[in-house]
Parts: sequence; structure tokens; C-alpha cells
Amino acid sequence: MIYLDYQATTPLAPEAFAAMRPWLESNFANPHSAHAPGRAAKAAVAVARDQVAGLLPEHGDVNFTSGATEALNWAIKGVGPGRIVTLATEHAAVLDTAATRDVEVLAVGPDGRVDLDLARASIRPGTALVSAMLVNNEIGTIQPVAELAAMAHQVGALFLCDAVQGYGRVLIPEECDLIAISAHKIHGPKGLGALWIRDGVKLTPLMHGGGQESGGRSGTLSPALCAGFGVAARIAKERFGADHAHAEQLFRAALAHLGPEWVLNGSEDHRYHGNLNLRLEGLDVARLMSDLRDIAFSAGSACASGSGRPSHVLHAIGLSAAEARSSIRLGFGRYTTEDELIAALTRIDTAARSQKVAA
Repeated sequence: MIYLDYQATTPLAPEAFAAMRPWLESNFANPHSAHAPGRAAKAAVAVARDQVAGLLPEHGDVNFTSGATEALNWAIKGVGPGRIVTLATEHAAVLDTAATRDVEVLAVGPDGRVDLDLARASIRPGTALVSAMLVNNEIGTIQPVAELAAMAHQVGALFLCDAVQGYGRVLIPEECDLIAISAHKIHGPKGLGALWIRDGVKLTPLMHGGGQESGGRSGTLSPALCAGFGVAARIAKERFGADHAHAEQLFRAALAHLGPEWVLNGSEDHRYHGNLNLRLEGLDVARLMSDLRDIAFSAGSACASGSGRPSHVLHAIGLSAAEARSSIRLGFGRYTTEDELIAALTRIDTAARSQKVAA
């Protein structure tokens, strides 16, 4: 199996698994308990929290959550009254949650980037929160987050960054007030995320109970998941330059290998290079995936949230329904070799072209 679906999830790093194992086998204490095993578990969580914070701005706190979906819900529902401004290409966790508030959804251009003049006109007094994804999960486009955050601050609004796809992959601007991240996108375990909250920012809790996290999030933490997330974050920081360069090399090699009939969806210049979203006119993606079951990749026409809804992102950048249905998404990173990527692309290209011959 060649795995090319890094935007959906990443392989668990062996080091993260090793860090988790003792807390799954024998060190099972509740980190919120006062006895010695509980204090040891609490210390492990504290180490993990510091490791996760190492890839985030200073002057804020990491609040562990069940995942980025919870973190985004908490941020959006927890801010005070007022308008929310967000983008048409945001994840469903943002769009669906913001829809419960007074929200303005901004259009994006064909490259997936928001027009800053449009944003400036929409981010006006009375806005409570501006939310934008750092790296788009479907097309890899990088938004001008620092500029959007500055606009939010000018009118007294907070800025929320969905950094799930960007954390550990690209630099996160210091201007953010709230940052949502997820462990399993950086070779950590599933079931854990975090909301970084800038010092001085107060949110209404999403869930009530023990209030175990400093920001008010309730629930017993898993030392195993925290330890895995922490080590994954530490490695991502240590390998930041190497991982970034590797993804860029794979991206360039892939584009050079494919013919001009394959069209890149999203920006080529403002993009995380571990994401390759492509379309080929007339491609039957369902048939392609059936023919290549030993290659794991995504149908570009399906929303990456797993809801089964058509991709609102490809629609937002102006693709027709037919163009969206002829799109695929390939995601790669640290554990992808160039040889296996090129081998997969060769087979994908051959299978796609055979459809045209058969037609």
C-alpha cells in the first residue's frame, strides 16, 4: 500500500507510539488525582503541554481537547456577542458552527485566497471574531492570516486560526488570538487536539464539569494521548526544516512527472507543498480509486470532513460540478519516499489515460 492521504491523517510516529506505550500498559493513573501515580501522570501531561506549545506563539496557554473540531466549536461559541467573519473555504467545523451565529462568509478567488480589500470592508466594528484556516485541508492554499488578524484587531475583534493542516508544517503567525490544532495531523495519536488561547482572552466553556484545563475545558485527560502528541510536536519542531524541504521536493517532482493535462487546483505559490489537488478533464475518480485500491488517496470532489457532501472548497474556487468530480487529492510528507510517490503517480496517470482510450 502506498499511502497518499496525509491531509486526512498521518502515520503515527514510532517515537510517539513509544512515548504512549507505558501510559497504556501500566501507568494508568488519573492525572487529576493527588496521589503519587496521579502526580506522575500530571507531570507527563505538563511535559507534553510544553512540547505542543513549542510550535505555537508565546504568551498563551495550550488547552487539550478531544480534537480540533471541539477546539473550533469552543472558540466560536465561546466568544462574546457580535458578528463572525469567515471564509467560504473553511472546514465544516467552522462553517457549521459559525452558522449558529450572525456570520458573514467571504468569497475566495480561483486560487483559494481571500481578497484583502473584500475582507477589510467586511471586518468592521461589531465583529466579535474573524476565523480563517492557515492551510486549506483540501487544496493546500495558505491564507494571509497575519493580515486578517491585524484587520480583526483594528475593530476590536479576536482572530481564530484553524491551524490543523499548518501546525508543524508552516509558521503560525504571532498575531493569532485562538489557534486550533490536532495531534493526528502531525504523526501523533487520534482523539486529541488543543485550543491555544492567548493570555487575557476569556472564553465561555463549551462543556461544563471539573474545569480541568486552564481555559475552562472539562474532562479527564489521557496521559497516553498527551504524551504521544507532545513527542510528535517535539519531533515536528526538530524536523521542521527537513520535513518542509522534503514535501517541497516531492511536490516539484510530482508536477514534473505529470503531463500538462493535469491541472493544479488552488494556488501554486501560496501553498503547503505536501498537498497536491489535481484534476483531469473527464476523469472518473470512483473508477480510478477502484482500479488502484493499493494506493490510498482522496476523491477531490468529496468534502474532506467525511460527511459525504460535495466539496464546498472546489465550488468556492469556481470549479464546475464536472471539474470537481474529476479531481483527486494526494497528500504526502515525512514518511513518503520520492520513488513510491512517482510510482503511484505513474499508475494513476496510466489508469486515468486508459479511461480516455476506453471511452
